Amino acid sequence: MSARNNILAKLRQANAYPMDEPKTFDYYAEMSPTWENEIARLKHWAKTMRAVKTEIYWVRPENWAQTLVQVAKEKGLKNILLPLKTEHGQQARSAVTAAGIEVKAFDKPIEDWKDAFFADIDAGFTDVRCGIAHTGTVMLFPTPEQPRSQSLVPPVHICLFDTEKMYDTFHHAMQGENMAADMPTNVVLVSGPSKTADIQLTLAFGAHGPRDMVVLAVLPAHISPEQLEEAA
Repeated sequence: MSARNNILAKLRQANAYPMDEPKTFDYYAEMSPTWENEIARLKHWAKTMRAVKTEIYWVRPENWAQTLVQVAKEKGLKNILLPLKTEHGQQARSAVTAAGIEVKAFDKPIEDWKDAFFADIDAGFTDVRCGIAHTGTVMLFPTPEQPRSQSLVPPVHICLFDTEKMYDTFHHAMQGENMAADMPTNVVLVSGPSKTADIQLTLAFGAHGPRDMVVLAVLPAHISPEQLEEAA
């Protein structure tokens, strides 16, 4: 008797059957956190992200580009890597250029400027696919127009997030974004800047990625920044 048949025979003798698939959807429906309203959920998301050194700016569709410039000036950024083949990249380009900040882009093969990319880029700018309230997270779907390295290599990562694309948990985000059918080769989940405490348990930022993480969180018209900062 082969080893395979021997194992199968023992399983049959023990009346072993495959386990039922866990009812994942029902579990998350029962165990998911709840908030009394949309404002409470946003407050929780912001508090959780800020707890790990994420900077959040509440913005509107009409002023986020100006806030991007404000952040760049406060941080002394000389250049920003923009996804110029996207709508948000073009909007950012106008504001950044008008402010005298140099615009960088993936306009040639990475092999031709890899050293400069890793050494000379001050910040990368991306959009966000959606947010996860429970863990204080933003989710990025990298694309050829906006590659993964845009958010991982520069020392400062600034991202634009439409807060109406907020989910309670990662499971809800997977369902809502239909990730099983339409998922890129990489999904990037970000809760804060890169950090490590491997050396003598001393916390250091920027060890394996951006040292600063900035979210420009676009609010719907019916929510004001003041509501989110009250007793936050």
